[in-house]
Amino acid sequence: MRKSLSMAAALFALAAGPAFADDAPVIGAVNFTSCITDSKAGKKEQENMENLRKQMSSLIENTEKELREISAKFEDTEYLDSLSPKAEEDLKIKHQTLQEDLGRYQQQFYQVLQHANYQLVQKMSQTIAAAAEKIAQEKNLDYVMNREACFYIRPDLDLTSVVIEQMDRSFEQDSKSKKLSDNDDAFDLDQISDNLMDQAG
Repeated sequence: MRKSLSMAAALFALAAGPAFADDAPVIGAVNFTSCITDSKAGKKEQENMENLRKQMSSLIENTEKELREISAKFEDTEYLDSLSPKAEEDLKIKHQTLQEDLGRYQQQFYQVLQHANYQLVQKMSQTIAAAAEKIAQEKNLDYVMNREACFYIRPDLDLTSVVIEQMDRSFEQDSKSKKLSDNDDAFDLDQISDNLMDQAG
């Protein structure tokens, strides 16, 4: 009896196999990193990120330079003798303020870059997802995964290049319709710094 049941189960599995195979989901994959480094939208975001880094570095360098100049004045006895007590007190206050500013800028430097990098990844994730959804609909795919989550993907199911092409088309369309601008895409250093200060407070 048990043998008969086993044979029946085996026959059912063989008969049902093709039907289940037909219902198996079709999955594509996308290299997330390549979509950022190689797409027009990704390159734009990387450019904004580099501009932010330079802007923040310049802010620190300018403050350091101004602080050195004031420190040199304190070492010049003739210059100090020429100042009124009020002017000397103002100079000391300015020196202290610059020291505090420099310490704050240095402390925030990496926080600002990390926060901006988080914003970049979030924005690009949405852009890549939108492009992947469109390609998936065109190719009748059920899922599109991050390539980094797969040990292997069939070459014809790697959608990275076509997703980047779709991203570039969307980027060009948005640019022509003036949805994109330098001001819209650029990181707002003051806003990010204020947000970090509010969180710290």
